[in-house]
Amino acid sequence: MTNIEQFLQMVKESDNIVFFGGAGVSTESGIPDFRSVDGLYNQKYDYPPETILSHSFYIKYPEEFYRFYRDKMLCLTAEPNITHKKLAELEAAGKVKAVVTQNIDGLHQLAGSKRVLELHGSVHRNYCRKCGKGFDAEYVRDYPGKVPLCDACGGTIKPDVVLYEEGLDQQTLEDAVFYISHADLLIIGGTSLAVYPAAGLIDYYRGNKLVLINKSTTPMDARADLLIQAGLGDVFGQIEV
Repeated sequence: MTNIEQFLQMVKESDNIVFFGGAGVSTESGIPDFRSVDGLYNQKYDYPPETILSHSFYIKYPEEFYRFYRDKMLCLTAEPNITHKKLAELEAAGKVKAVVTQNIDGLHQLAGSKRVLELHGSVHRNYCRKCGKGFDAEYVRDYPGKVPLCDACGGTIKPDVVLYEEGLDQQTLEDAVFYISHADLLIIGGTSLAVYPAAGLIDYYRGNKLVLINKSTTPMDARADLLIQAGLGDVFGQIEV
């Protein structure tokens, strides 16, 4: 039995699955993984992505922040791929209990997943730092000025995404810990497991069916009960719900 056949059997037999995903889930929808590309951005921007996407940079250089954010983070035409769709089907079938994601693109919800725990927030939620009014991603994308301002009070708008130097939402973290610690089968996919505290969440898994699906090696490979080094779409495309 191949690794993928073993994986398909595990999915078939489990009705308490939690999926933990990273940027590799969305790259097959055409959303770039900025962590895996470096030279490309340095040609166009004066700072590395990690610097631009920090709280202090957003406060100090909002124009430069939004130039990068609109250009690289707002991929509003992207469509869910086979992995997003299969996870939604598995949830509808009562098998997947939660999707824990490091992505901010909202594609899991677009595919139909209901219980999605967004560790790093979402581009689809934005709020005025002055009065708290909410705005959608289209408002931010289409705003005529360099820095989007609130149409009610003129305050600066901030995306509801967790920037470097900011803490994760406590309730989302607690919910993720709950689902991961109670899972029968934990599938980790499309993540280098290099970003903390998110990557540390898998320490709460207590079962013996930890499946790791990623194209490249990760620091957690040795801990996986089943390791599949392949693209997520190639693997999830074989799941029959």
